[in-house]
Amino acid sequence: LLAALVGSAAAFAPAQVPAARSAVSLNMAEATDEYYIDQDRRNLMNLILVGSAAVTIGGLAVPYIAFFVPPSSGSGAGGVPAKNALGDDLFAKDYLAEKPVGDRSLAQGLKGDATYLIVKDDKTLETYGLNAVCTHLGCVVPWSAANNKFMCPCHGSQYAPTGAVVRGPAPLPLALAHCDVAEDGKIMFSPWTETDFRTDGKGWWN
Repeated sequence: LLAALVGSAAAFAPAQVPAARSAVSLNMAEATDEYYIDQDRRNLMNLILVGSAAVTIGGLAVPYIAFFVPPSSGSGAGGVPAKNALGDDLFAKDYLAEKPVGDRSLAQGLKGDATYLIVKDDKTLETYGLNAVCTHLGCVVPWSAANNKFMCPCHGSQYAPTGAVVRGPAPLPLALAHCDVAEDGKIMFSPWTETDFRTDGKGWWN
């Protein structure tokens, strides 16, 4: 009878947890705490990574895309003063005093493009300037007074005094810009958005 009572009491006694299992559980808990990464920190790191990649790709893409953009036509917004090679503003009175009739000399125009100023027979400036960038591959086209034409030295394209194409491979006329004299006497360039009088169509640079 005594043995039976002892056995019954033993059956209701709490089981002993093995020491090894307790140690494993404790180690797992410590490992979880050690390798836990804050979600905000993870998001911040991802944002930095994506931003760095975007800046790198953008820096490589911009020059690549710019390579396929046609040469600048000098059609910037608003008027800008014509400048000489030193970056000084040009004044009509002084400029015309130095240039002969029929002269076509370069000045800095819209977007900084080289642009021809044209002196008319009455010693006034033509109402338009001609962008000097060849429409073939972007060379600067010099004026040949002896031939009365703009003649590109790169691939042989030729333009009339008005900038119209007279010989290829240039496919388009030289871009136009308005040329005016401001109240203070400065020579001003502004975008030409009207019909191209040489083709009776819309200017290709618009």
